[in-house]
Amino acid sequence: MSIEVGSKLQGKVTGITNFGAFVELPDGSTGLVHISEVADNYVKDINDHLKVGDQVDVKVLNVEKDGKIGLSIKKAKDKPEAERRQSHSQRPRQARANDRNRMESFEQKMARFLKDSEDRLSSLKRHTESKRGGRGARRG
Repeated sequence: MSIEVGSKLQGKVTGITNFGAFVELPDGSTGLVHISEVADNYVKDINDHLKVGDQVDVKVLNVEKDGKIGLSIKKAKDKPEAERRQSHSQRPRQARANDRNRMESFEQKMARFLKDSEDRLSSLKRHTESKRGGRGARRG
């Protein structure tokens, strides 16, 4: 049985590193699941998701000429059609924009931006003047 790109297989986690997990495939070969391919969300510690000995479903992403096999756990999961069409990185931005300002006009947005900008600038000036020994302060 040869490993083909795009095929879904079941394997066993044989090793875990800080950059991914090694998975033994049914034909005895070993592939790597990079930490970015473990779950749909950000994975800080792979040990929170996988343990040595776990049985996992993987999808073959690539097979190198030197025998290295790239695998993905998150792409092996079947997603509904609506989720496939919409990238997960767009959802949080859209949700924030919709929740924060449903009916905010351009003038209101501009006024809020100017106020935030002035507050940041005055704070920056206040902090830099105190660090420079009062440069620009009153003399006399």
